[in-house]
Amino acid sequence: MKPAGALRRAASAVPELPRVRFELANGARLVVSPRAGAPVFAAQLHLRGGHSLDPAGREGTANLAGALVDQGTAKRDEEAIAALLEPAGGHLSGDATGVAGMIAAADWRLLLDLLCEAATQPSYPAARVALQRARLLDRLRLDREDPRTQAVWLFRRLVYGNQWLGRPDHGSVESVEQIRRAHLAAFHKRHWCASRALLAVCGDVDPKEIQRHVKKRLGGWKRGKDLGPRPFDPPPLGARCAAYTADRQQVHVYLGHMGIRRGDPDYPALVVLDHVLGSGPGFTSRVTRRLRDELGLAYSVHASIASSAGVLPGTFSAYIGTSPKHVGTALAGFLEEIRRIRDELVQADELELARDYLLGSFALGFERASRRAQYTIFAERNELGDKHLQELCDAFAAVSREDLRRVARAHLHPEEACVAAAGPIKAAELERLVASALGARPRVARGRGRAAARPRRAPRG
Repeated sequence: MKPAGALRRAASAVPELPRVRFELANGARLVVSPRAGAPVFAAQLHLRGGHSLDPAGREGTANLAGALVDQGTAKRDEEAIAALLEPAGGHLSGDATGVAGMIAAADWRLLLDLLCEAATQPSYPAARVALQRARLLDRLRLDREDPRTQAVWLFRRLVYGNQWLGRPDHGSVESVEQIRRAHLAAFHKRHWCASRALLAVCGDVDPKEIQRHVKKRLGGWKRGKDLGPRPFDPPPLGARCAAYTADRQQVHVYLGHMGIRRGDPDYPALVVLDHVLGSGPGFTSRVTRRLRDELGLAYSVHASIASSAGVLPGTFSAYIGTSPKHVGTALAGFLEEIRRIRDELVQADELELARDYLLGSFALGFERASRRAQYTIFAERNELGDKHLQELCDAFAAVSREDLRRVARAHLHPEEACVAAAGPIKAAELERLVASALGARPRVARGRGRAAARPRRAPRG
């Protein structure tokens, strides 16, 4: 095994992302991550709430309201915004949780001006609303016929139940058809407010100068109502399955259950475990080696628990796209590998390979200014300390074989897995295959049409 000193040196390559924090009188928060010599300036404004705030029957409102903020303001139309940004290589885009952009470093003031203007004064031009809504409806109609998309949302519904985390953030055809321009303007007025805002910027800038500039642009923004914790009442762990039957060549299968929060102390060990089990490149991933290389069941196969961890628990999910005749073999293969990593210590060289790959590639993810701004938002929301990146890599380097078995036993529950499948498979057949793989009969989520609907609660165990 590689000596600890070598692993420490690999961890030392992690970039420093300093953070300087400010708070405006109206409650808006600003975090500046200065980076001397950076050629690009990036900014991201995050608004708490997102699609958890969608009105019942008009799901997709948050997404549309955010997607349109950059397409016209009280001062400028979309063409005028583009005419200012394009010469500086800049761009701006919004979504359900805010607005973000990048620009050449020297033009940071321009980007901040336009970003703040878009966030606080969107005009929601009728023509742009109609166009964006029509495009979204076209996409949603295609998604209805796409088995992999249906499998994703069946799986999330099984895990999270009938609450916002179990619903597509873009809404449905039926809900988006009910959304009008007035609904978007009302949603923005109510929910895009200073007390819920977190602005992160990264570039070759002076934090104090950024603070003064942002104060001028956002100081008059209405504070609004503080947003408390969002409702979170998922079903308990329990084996459940659901199927979406479609005339295709391949069955898309998701297997897993509720995952962890980002603040879980086992997070570093679970990231390493993911690389061993199913998220590393082919030479470090057990499920890839077993299901793809040895059994030839599919090209795309993976498994992970740490990647979706956030303020609320993510999911442990394993995915494969395979032929109908191999679904049972794939399920058995997933469950066997999950049980094996719970029961047996991984090989020393296997751990070393996964750990080396993780540490060697980790720093590469922070080269882009936009990625640094995104991380700053993530770190603030999850209350990660200023030295978190270095501490995280040190924790990766310290993970042992015993740690992997311990966290696998604590956080992976193959006997209580949810399974969603979409493609040329029926619910009864999936139920039979899941029961055979689990050794127990799962609860079956049934619904209208070809797609399964809401799962029922199942007792733990």
